[in-house]
Amino acid sequence: MMDIKEIQSILQHRYPFLLVDRVLELEPGKRAVGLKNVTINEAFFNGHFPGNPIMPGVLIAEAMAQVGGILLLATTANEGKLAFFAGIDKMRFRRPVVPGDQLVTEVQILKQKGDIGRVSVVGKVDGQVAAEGEYLFALRRDEEREAVGSTQAREA
Repeated sequence: MMDIKEIQSILQHRYPFLLVDRVLELEPGKRAVGLKNVTINEAFFNGHFPGNPIMPGVLIAEAMAQVGGILLLATTANEGKLAFFAGIDKMRFRRPVVPGDQLVTEVQILKQKGDIGRVSVVGKVDGQVAAEGEYLFALRRDEEREAVGSTQAREA
């Protein structure tokens, strides 16, 4: 199990965009299970939708991706890297996620070769599938990202 401090040591996301509260299970290189407590206090519920709060699908997808990122980054070989979305396939939303729900995401590595990883993700609420799909990630060192950004700035 990982608490929020351990999660923050792996992911660079911070409030308001850190969407994983706890990792319940972790088998590095194989699978992970993460938890997002969905509360009415989240700012996006002010506009999505007034009187009928529903967690936006894009944020459900992001919460699940963060668990995938933790899984891929939780090995010594990937320490200090960032996990970037490279693709989303077969994504389906099966039921709404609302305040008071706990979104439990199960992630399994389908394939990993070098700095590219494909995972399957299933997000459940009360045992019912809320969303599922496959994600592709590119793992990069943080300094690579900074070098690309500074090169782009010089070219601009």
